[in-house]
Amino acid sequence: MKRRFTFFISALPILIQYNFYAQPVISKLPLADSLYKEGQFEDAKAVYSEVIGEDPGNYKALLSSGKIALISNELNDAEDLLMKAMNLTPDESEAKQLLAEVYYRQDEFTKAVPLLHSIGKEIFAHKLESFRNKKPYDISDPEETIILKFVSTDPLPLMQLCVNKSEPLYFLLDTGASEVIINSEMADKLGVVQFGSDTGTFAGGKKADSQHGFIDSLILGQVTIKNVPVRLLHTVKFSAAAGGKKVDGIIGTVLLYHFLSTIDYIKGELILRPKNSDLEKKFKTISSYSSMPFWMSGDHIIVTWGKVNKSNPLLFFVDTGAAGFGFLCPASTIDAANISLSQESLEGIGGGGKVSLVPFYCDELSLGDVNQQKVFSAFGPFPEDLEYNQGFHIGGLISHNFFRPFSLTLDFSNMKIYLSR
Repeated sequence: MKRRFTFFISALPILIQYNFYAQPVISKLPLADSLYKEGQFEDAKAVYSEVIGEDPGNYKALLSSGKIALISNELNDAEDLLMKAMNLTPDESEAKQLLAEVYYRQDEFTKAVPLLHSIGKEIFAHKLESFRNKKPYDISDPEETIILKFVSTDPLPLMQLCVNKSEPLYFLLDTGASEVIINSEMADKLGVVQFGSDTGTFAGGKKADSQHGFIDSLILGQVTIKNVPVRLLHTVKFSAAAGGKKVDGIIGTVLLYHFLSTIDYIKGELILRPKNSDLEKKFKTISSYSSMPFWMSGDHIIVTWGKVNKSNPLLFFVDTGAAGFGFLCPASTIDAANISLSQESLEGIGGGGKVSLVPFYCDELSLGDVNQQKVFSAFGPFPEDLEYNQGFHIGGLISHNFFRPFSLTLDFSNMKIYLSR
């Protein structure tokens, strides 16, 4: 696997230089698919675009181009491409699923509903259908900057906020979560509107059911966000990540997506700015920062390029919720980075229950041009199917201990990550 990956990357410029325009459509598609699988999204996009130029009705090229536009958050382009793909093959479900994701990101829930019904996602469809006369994520003061101080920063950031005018509740912050999560034991008391459940995959590949729901309001500081879709999960088991406090819920990426979001580990606060905020002005006051592009698959799989030890560049999932660790990875990355594992094993807790893990240290771990040495890491909790289930290779999960010395900003409008000290 390692030898094949290295050869493919080194041969790529030759393939593009000498064969790109000469190849017929039928041979360009496998090249584009391979580029996509290895995370070379811009190169894959160029090849798919060439195919569409020669064959405007090519379903595979339209679908794959739509995927790339979606993960790049170019939602108008994604809608156009996926609509064309869906109209070409109305019986296929993948284009409908991806188009529903486009509308979900745009908070156009009513447009997503018929697509979800058509592919059998009835529970999710019913939840979004309940927003028919409501504006999702209706922010009381959209120009206000929200600053939430952490109650504690380690093992994971913990904050207080209110649900449906409740007393202050304890919420963890975790980009590895999608929608806001509410403790299922408190759902009735908090007045959460509940739908059915489905099964998700958590650390170690463990499965667990989570229920769909929505809440009337979420109060963060002086700002109220109305009409918020949520998931229900038994969150009390995460008390160790909250320093022993009872966990009432989790803030995930979908809420962060509605803002220019900064997790400031240094100052111990979450800053939610309006999406149109002037980042350049902010970073002119900072002497040291790095930026890097990212892509987002599904509703929270944020990936960007990094390296571990002397490995080739790999796409890493930015999941800040692995308490106590900076990096988790699959067996292929253990081999690629020449990591030696001990016989020692530990036990941790993930969303699906107890997880067995083998700890190790990365000699060097990097994200873009940001490097950290001797990062405490683990083998075992990385979900096995995550490595390829997004359609491209994910070589690891980069988490809390790596980001701890930084302020981490997620700019979903420009699809850039900023790290500053």
